[in-house]
Amino acid sequence: MKAGNESQGILLFVFLPCYNGGLFQGDSMQIQGIEGMTTGQVQFELQRGAKFVFYYYCVSALVITFRRPSGIYFLRADENAIVKGLPWTLLTVLAGWWGIPWGPIYSIQSLLINFKGGKDVTAEVARQLNVAPVAVVPAT
Repeated sequence: MKAGNESQGILLFVFLPCYNGGLFQGDSMQIQGIEGMTTGQVQFELQRGAKFVFYYYCVSALVITFRRPSGIYFLRADENAIVKGLPWTLLTVLAGWWGIPWGPIYSIQSLLINFKGGKDVTAEVARQLNVAPVAVVPAT
């Protein structure tokens, strides 16, 4: 399936060059949650308040600590971003603290971001997909 083919849905691999200090530098990532959707459907969901996010997780083993981003998730407006990130949060709680000195530091950073609903990358992903994100204007 090709991006932009309205009749067959879209399979999206996003290339985010040097995003957030190089976390995704050169990586190609599949977006979870848009399987079988057309670009029109993605655009419609974005207009309703959907967003693209990723979560952090941390894994430690005594003197080695890794903090990595999860894959990108497409969250519809009615989905809870904190609940969607719980697997990554639980992994961090169980395996992130044990490295010295970076385990506790990276674990706290990861948990703070995850409990805020993840890192919103809607603008970057929409730009890669040639789908315009919609700015929300508060009603007066």
